Amino acid sequence: MLETTVPSPELTRLVSFFEQLSAADLARIDQFYAPAAHFKDPFNQVQGPQAIAAVFAHMFKTLHAPRFVVLSALEDHAAAGRALLTWDFHFHFAAGQAAQCIHGATELRWDTQGRITWHRDYWDAAEELYEKLPVLGALMRWLKRRARA
Repeated sequence: MLETTVPSPELTRLVSFFEQLSAADLARIDQFYAPAAHFKDPFNQVQGPQAIAAVFAHMFKTLHAPRFVVLSALEDHAAAGRALLTWDFHFHFAAGQAAQCIHGATELRWDTQGRITWHRDYWDAAEELYEKLPVLGALMRWLKRRARA
C-alpha cells in the first residue's frame, strides 16, 4: 500500500484485509463489517455482512485469482472513521486468459470498533469492464468514439 497520509490502526487493518482477501476470509467478515453495514458498487447494493460476503463469494467463484492492490489511502482526520482508497483490482476471467485490471476508488466509514458501516466502490464499468469483453467491447469503444467532442 502506498500511503499518502499516516493511516490510523483501523484503516491499516482494513487495507490489509482487502489486500489479503481470500475466499476463506469470508467466514470472518463480521469482524470487518458492522451488522448493518451498507455496500454498493456498480452492480450490487446490499446490507449486512452476510450479503456483503455473498458479493465477494461471487467474485471468487466467477473470476480467477482476484486481488486488490491499494494504491493510496486518504483518511479524513477531521471526521474519525472515514477514508478514501484508490486501488487496482487484478483478475483473469478464466485461468490461462489475459490478466485484467480495473482501477477504482472506495469510500469507507467505520464505527468505534473499527468495523465498516459504509463501503461504496466507484469505478467505470463501461471503460474498465465492458470495453474488455469481445463483442460488447467493440460496441462500447464505437460508442465512446462517437460521443467524443
